[in-house]
Amino acid sequence: MDPKGQKVKFNDGHFIPVLGFGTYAPPEVAKREALEFTPFAIEVGFRHIDCAHVYQNEEQIGQAIRSKIADGTVKREDIFCTSKLWCTSFRPELVRPALEKSLKNLQLDYVDLYIMHYPLALKPGEDILPTDENGKLVFDSVDFCHTWEALEKCKDAGLTKSIGVSNFNHKQLEKILNKPGLKYKPVCNQVECHPYLNQRKLLDFCKSHDIVLVAYSALGSQRVKGWVNLNHPILLEDPVLSAIAQKHKKTPALVALRYQIQRGVVVLAKGNNKEWIKENIQVMSGTVGRGFLRNILHEGHSLSDSQTAFGPRLVTCSFPEHECLVCIPGGFLLLLWQQERHHVWRGSQLDR
Repeated sequence: MDPKGQKVKFNDGHFIPVLGFGTYAPPEVAKREALEFTPFAIEVGFRHIDCAHVYQNEEQIGQAIRSKIADGTVKREDIFCTSKLWCTSFRPELVRPALEKSLKNLQLDYVDLYIMHYPLALKPGEDILPTDENGKLVFDSVDFCHTWEALEKCKDAGLTKSIGVSNFNHKQLEKILNKPGLKYKPVCNQVECHPYLNQRKLLDFCKSHDIVLVAYSALGSQRVKGWVNLNHPILLEDPVLSAIAQKHKKTPALVALRYQIQRGVVVLAKGNNKEWIKENIQVMSGTVGRGFLRNILHEGHSLSDSQTAFGPRLVTCSFPEHECLVCIPGGFLLLLWQQERHHVWRGSQLDR
């Protein structure tokens, strides 16, 4: 971490701000929110913007970034911009065109970080969620190590400064790390992570290999029926978080975010409310006592704020060498893949 505690150093020498602004929103509001809240986030101090092709709002985010550069609020080098390779572009020959499309939409010459969104490939094409005549997802047999090699070439070409992964477990990370001819290690692994799903084992593994863990859903998932188990406790109403927040005169949200930063995790905070965005940036001032952090860690939770970390509608699909657990909440795909047959794990077991 840099002396001011604002950035973490990647294994390739580049730095990432420890607090990022998440830009995912449901499709019906994604573009509107991106145009309204991304410029505001930059105005109040966010310099790390987390994007993805599948969010379908990169064009609007690009407009927002360019507008703040044009009015003198920031320079391009002040902004750390992440984008993600969607699963329909995992064939090596499709990787660079996918990145170039994101760059065009973002109106940028390069991104600071480009990551594989999931360790699983879908049939190439314009459909984000390709399905067959029976409505089932159509997968593509692509070794993500070959996809990784294409990402390495994008880094060499200067289209991205760093490359990483998302939603990988430690065995999937090992597959890349042990790949013959590996040129660049993943700099990060972006996963769901919060006090109810602390990913301690995965964090330890990543630290041992100089890979930064990046936390999404750090404040829990949206409380939407069909996506979240409404019988699960609400993270921001947790009594331990509330007690710590009261002690430090902070909100539970700030405690949950600070908890991640103090354990060496880069944290993403999404905001569709300007007051929340202004509140979240305050996490960079002050600390939470280590004893209080231990109380959070010792709570022993291993559950996500949704029914399985990725929602309730699950389908198991088999390939010759791996199985995958696919979940489609509200028509939007979230998926995980693991390589050990006869053992399908849930999203809440990413660190196992």
